[in-house]
Amino acid sequence: MLIKLILLALGAWVVYRLVQSYGRRIRQEDTTKPETGEDMVRCAHCGVHLPRSESIVSHGESFCTNEHRQLHQK
Repeated sequence: MLIKLILLALGAWVVYRLVQSYGRRIRQEDTTKPETGEDMVRCAHCGVHLPRSESIVSHGESFCTNEHRQLHQK
């Protein structure tokens, strides 16, 4: 009878620790996923919006393609 009680208490303790570590892991995942975006710019020729890293910058203006950059300067 005493062994059953000890095993039951040990089992409850293991379940408690598993639930506690799972909750800690969930909280860590929520805080380690910052949602970052990229700045968008507008093509000075056609008005299409695109990420700044994909744009072509000329004379302080952004363009979606090199062709639009050339057309805009004419």
